[in-house]
Amino acid sequence: MKQTKSSFKWRHFEPSLILLCVRWYCRYQLSYRDVEEMMCERGLDVDHSTLLRWVQRYAPEINKRIRPHLKMSGTSYRIDETYVKVGREWKYLYGAVDSAGDTVEFMLSVKRDVSAAKRFFRKRADHRRLSFTVGTDEHASYPEAFAVSVQEKVLPLDCKLRRVKYLDNIIEQDHRAIRRRWRCSASAPFTPPNGR
Repeated sequence: MKQTKSSFKWRHFEPSLILLCVRWYCRYQLSYRDVEEMMCERGLDVDHSTLLRWVQRYAPEINKRIRPHLKMSGTSYRIDETYVKVGREWKYLYGAVDSAGDTVEFMLSVKRDVSAAKRFFRKRADHRRLSFTVGTDEHASYPEAFAVSVQEKVLPLDCKLRRVKYLDNIIEQDHRAIRRRWRCSASAPFTPPNGR
């Protein structure tokens, strides 16, 4: 991230330290208090609420700037959703990974329906490489959302929808990593409603 003076104006710490803390929090399974403790061991007094503000301010900017430099994803995607708690509310986290298991896109949604699936297909289409096959589970919202997305030219006309259960194994593994990450940041244990 290019360190411009305006991006870090009025910050008490050096830009390189701020970016290091944001990177550690976003990359590894650490809570804000874990990063606070790690900084304390290095002789720096940084409060966990300050780390929260840094992540909220700089993580979206880092994400935006690294997008053009990411490795080109494959043309076969697996899409699925899981239930996560954000603040005090439960939401659906839609995710897409390529055939190698690399995360391509994700989106939070209040509902798990056709309009949410269409929004996710539209968001996924902003990437540099379009998909030729999309693997999903057997949820009823995907066929209709897929058909509408092809008609609206969000997805290519020759793109195919594959509703095969075993194709989701790779993204289910991704969900496990997300839940581990979420557990370490959350104060309450993972107990999703409806046994999901």
